[in-house]
Amino acid sequence: MPEGDSSSGATSVADSKPVDGSCAASAAVEPPTTGIGGAFFSRDFRLYQLARLLVILGAEAQSVAVAWQVYAITHSAFKLGLTGLTLFAPGILFILAAGHAADRYDRRTIILICYGLQAVCTIALLEFALHGITRIWPIYAVLFGIGMGRAFSGPAASALLPSLVPAQHFVNAVTWGSIVFQVANIAGPAVGGLLFTLQLSGAMTVWTGAAVVYAFTLVMLLAFMVLVGAMRTKPVRKINNAFNLDTMLAGFRYVWHAKLLLGSISLDLFAVLLGGATALLPIYATDILHAGPRGLGLLRAMPSLGALVVSVVMTVRPIQRSAGKKMLSCVAIFGAATIVFGLSRTMWISLVALIILGASDMVSVVIRGSILQLGTPPDMRGRVSAVNWLFIGASNEFGEFESGTTAKWWGAVRSVVIGGIGSMVVTGLAAVFFPKLRNAGALTAESLMGSNVQQSTAEPID
Repeated sequence: MPEGDSSSGATSVADSKPVDGSCAASAAVEPPTTGIGGAFFSRDFRLYQLARLLVILGAEAQSVAVAWQVYAITHSAFKLGLTGLTLFAPGILFILAAGHAADRYDRRTIILICYGLQAVCTIALLEFALHGITRIWPIYAVLFGIGMGRAFSGPAASALLPSLVPAQHFVNAVTWGSIVFQVANIAGPAVGGLLFTLQLSGAMTVWTGAAVVYAFTLVMLLAFMVLVGAMRTKPVRKINNAFNLDTMLAGFRYVWHAKLLLGSISLDLFAVLLGGATALLPIYATDILHAGPRGLGLLRAMPSLGALVVSVVMTVRPIQRSAGKKMLSCVAIFGAATIVFGLSRTMWISLVALIILGASDMVSVVIRGSILQLGTPPDMRGRVSAVNWLFIGASNEFGEFESGTTAKWWGAVRSVVIGGIGSMVVTGLAAVFFPKLRNAGALTAESLMGSNVQQSTAEPID
């Protein structure tokens, strides 16, 4: 993904100011006072969600072009999986520094710089496509640059939300942010598949395939930067901690002791890591379902369609109790849907399985995001978000590498089916080893803080 699962909002428009922990604690226990669209009262929330919609649309379209281009050049499942590892590698190298930077510097500035880097990388991909590159390593080099931008923007974007959203709007904002993300994920792959088939004639050259997609992505990145630059919310209070190993590792220590948070992140890490069927969609579209580029775009859109439906339902009927049990049940369904997709040879069955896969995963996203932000002290939110981003990156990008590697060993079908079985096994183990997760109740600051080992509050505004 282009950023962490983040969104922003505020009750006032431009003069919003962060408050201290005591005010946050009192706000956290106030009952909700708005309806299903309360987060949209904020001008900056609307600007940021529009920016996210555009940039994720472009990134998802670009992922289709990169995957198709890499597989067309190499015809190798292993090298296709390496694209995910290349995107994830910068996170391993820089994630501690990224989390510290998100706590020390203005998070919006970090986001703008990182997306500027991604725009430069997209220009490089466009040049490669226009010149008909036949070597794979330059593409990997550019993907590494994109991954570096995501490594620093992810924690900053994730940590931005609680300082902008009142406590009573928090879950609503997370859910709407997820809806925006899923709408873009539905449209992005389909747009990418469609653009890949177009031919644009210019005065000097003809743009086809990946070049058209990369040009579209570049426009979306530039629009994102303009919209985020137009936000007027004042920077949150920055923490002037020393830049050393001890302060950078503080996020890992916090997550280790907060067993509810550790359980939710670990469950997502291993379940999605093992069940990474989406990484092999180019192989399924080409060799198993014989669907072509447009079929690939349709397959990639289905998990987001399922997630979107669930997100809309959750804005009307948010999770009010038994959050832990619901998360565990939905991850088990995620594994079962992965198995069905792996065994399917029929397009409509594959599409339905991917819809169910995305719908079940969406519940996990909302619950994990709420646990992460409502149970983290404001002076550590960037570093804890960095730990979460690292886990999410491992389950997504590194999961693509795992899927490509196992597909090379066992074939695509066995790789997906075994991964789905592994996800179900991990769910059972999480239920046993993390009772705090299993017994988690409502998604409120009061409930989540009572379940965590360390007591903390978010830093919403009033």
